[in-house]
Amino acid sequence: MASSIFLLLLLFLFFLCSPITSFKTEKKTFIFRVDSGLKPSVFSTHYHWYSSEFTDTEGPRILHLYDTVFHGFSASVTPEDAENLRNHPAVLAVFEDRRRQLHTTRSPQFLGLRNQKGLWSNSDYGSDVIIGVLDTGIWPERRSFSDLNLGPVPKRWRGVCQTGVRFDARNCNRKIVGARFFAKGQQAAMFGGINKTVEFLSPRDADGHGSHTASTAAGRQAFRANMAGYASGVAKGVAPKARIAAYKVCWKDSGCLDSDILAAFDAAVSDGVDIISISIGGGDGIPSPYYLDPIAIGSYGAASMGVFVSSSAGNDGPNGMSVTNLAPWITTVGAGTIDRDFPADVVLGDGHHLRGVSLYSGAPLNGQMFPVVYPGKKGMLAASLCMENSLDAKLVRGKIVICDRGSNPRVAKGLVVKKAGGVGMILANAVSNGEGLVGDAHLIPASNVGSSAGDRIKAYASTHPNPIATIDFKGTVIGVKPAPVVASFSGRGPNGLNPEILKPDLIAPGVNILAAWTDAVGPTGIESDRRKTEFNILSGTSMACPHVSGAAALLKSAHPDWSPAAIRSAMMTTASLVDNSNRSLIDESTGKHSTPYDFGSGHLNLGRAIDPGLVYDITNDDYITFLCSIGYEMKSIQVITRTPVRCPRRKPSPANLNYPSITALFPTSNRGFLSKTLFRTVTNVGQSEAVYRAKVESPRGVTVIVKPSRLVFTSTIKKRSYAVTVTVDTKSLVLGESGAAFGSVTWFDGGRHVVRSSVVVTQIDPL
Repeated sequence: MASSIFLLLLLFLFFLCSPITSFKTEKKTFIFRVDSGLKPSVFSTHYHWYSSEFTDTEGPRILHLYDTVFHGFSASVTPEDAENLRNHPAVLAVFEDRRRQLHTTRSPQFLGLRNQKGLWSNSDYGSDVIIGVLDTGIWPERRSFSDLNLGPVPKRWRGVCQTGVRFDARNCNRKIVGARFFAKGQQAAMFGGINKTVEFLSPRDADGHGSHTASTAAGRQAFRANMAGYASGVAKGVAPKARIAAYKVCWKDSGCLDSDILAAFDAAVSDGVDIISISIGGGDGIPSPYYLDPIAIGSYGAASMGVFVSSSAGNDGPNGMSVTNLAPWITTVGAGTIDRDFPADVVLGDGHHLRGVSLYSGAPLNGQMFPVVYPGKKGMLAASLCMENSLDAKLVRGKIVICDRGSNPRVAKGLVVKKAGGVGMILANAVSNGEGLVGDAHLIPASNVGSSAGDRIKAYASTHPNPIATIDFKGTVIGVKPAPVVASFSGRGPNGLNPEILKPDLIAPGVNILAAWTDAVGPTGIESDRRKTEFNILSGTSMACPHVSGAAALLKSAHPDWSPAAIRSAMMTTASLVDNSNRSLIDESTGKHSTPYDFGSGHLNLGRAIDPGLVYDITNDDYITFLCSIGYEMKSIQVITRTPVRCPRRKPSPANLNYPSITALFPTSNRGFLSKTLFRTVTNVGQSEAVYRAKVESPRGVTVIVKPSRLVFTSTIKKRSYAVTVTVDTKSLVLGESGAAFGSVTWFDGGRHVVRSSVVVTQIDPL
């Protein structure tokens, strides 16, 4: 008691001596990580403690209280006060609220799921597994969210159906078992609060993104699904019997704030979700240390309590080191194509046909040729991008206009063309976009073409005396080859924080995905688009992430005792490395072979993931050892783990985290023969009596040796460890364009089990 009174007196003197600065500077939202164990006993709850210490004459400043995946609170204070509070004896960390962005059917069958056998039937379609979707909310009236023939809500569920504008308790059911919204961070950050003319202060989805991702993961079967006639058929999520809990953390036109995201993590885990799907990332483009990244912190808290977390890899590809959500306890998902396309070829007057794609559903051009023009002459950057009010009506009226991709929304460019009197648009990729094509529900006849095709069309338009063109819309085409292809926009490795951990982990369908949509906006999401559609077709790693979330739900249902790390391992070690032409996966941006920096372990293959044979499991202690190995101080680690930790005296190697992929880093300054030994442990989840043998594919100039090369499992011996020794001859080591060489270590039992780990060898300058 005496020590508590002394600490309280110390805190009182601290605040008494702290300068009052709130009248000087505009307040901002900050997140405070507090050592909850230092709460004085005179306070009955942490909220009472926090509110007593963080109250001024204007009233309480606390926005969110965190007590499950994170201990602390968020509050609106001045930067000066936040800096003073950083020295508070109970405060472990302070970070300013950051704004994040969303990483904006046939895909289940493309993943190897079939109705009569395999993971769908063995998991009862994910029945009773609860997926928490952190996104823009949900449009509950969609058929994808029907609870027809579903059993009762699982008894373990502790969540609520939070009511608000156009959302009441009747909008939840046995499918949507819970719904919440988190707006306090947004309200504090925005003058006048959330724009209620375009948003619902409730879990209702005003954007469409959240409904799309939720139904991709767990949408019910919906017949006669399509978007304006495109992709017609039966729409169904990956885990159609799984339950959905919607956590609205992102708001139309204003993005997603860390303080609200962290509050949603806290609520979701407390509510009892099994899976968290979060297609959010970004910020300032520079990866933050894990102890300053609320998504990483919230994800760790969830994973440490047995909740699987999948997140999108970001849409800044094909640039190297563009992958986001890098924490090793998160399953990071890149995007690939599926075998369905929406061709809209550009036909030039000289007879050339150039591949393009579009979801335009208006009156077709019917082969009629129109003059074609490129407004991007020297010094006319805004016109080349078809920015608002940039086009000369005299130049473009009655013509098809070539617009460069970038800066403003793709569909908005078409509206600029239409406003200036143009009849159509050819959207040409920049060099940075490469050959990756994205279908959009354009409001005028339009087609997206690759960079090389765009250059060809521009050259034709500038050199031919009478350049003409048309667009040939071909509808929906199934059975496209090759597929999957790594999407051009998909975030790429290496890992910008810890290159010892290969990211992304794998890829999943993320291009032209049909799923449920909101009634609040049209399919393009822009204000002037008044069309209504039950389903929409979107592309992005945002669409890939919920495929893995749904897959995790199926695996969790089939194997309820598996940890989040075991579920991820099953997906990674069984992922596909070939397309439907039985050739190596291609990079859409270049047309060349892709690498593990592009696809991680490969493309999700649920036909094999249900029975992986061996898994690489990771415990909470393993993650703590990893955090010690990358040089974090114990106070910084406690920000993530919630409890004090002790690091081993001898610093461990981050490359020895029991990850399903293997990366060996060598310093660039060293020459000659260099060697490094890494260690892994596998757990047998297949037949109790099994013998596995190792097969090694070594990169050129590299020797990879596995010892032992034979692993024997029995009914009493479930785990076996092995060592991988990587030796490089720097004189003969051949590093590809990505700066790395790639191989693999595969364990096989002579039957159906083939357990593959990507091996990455690279040289890097020490920090």
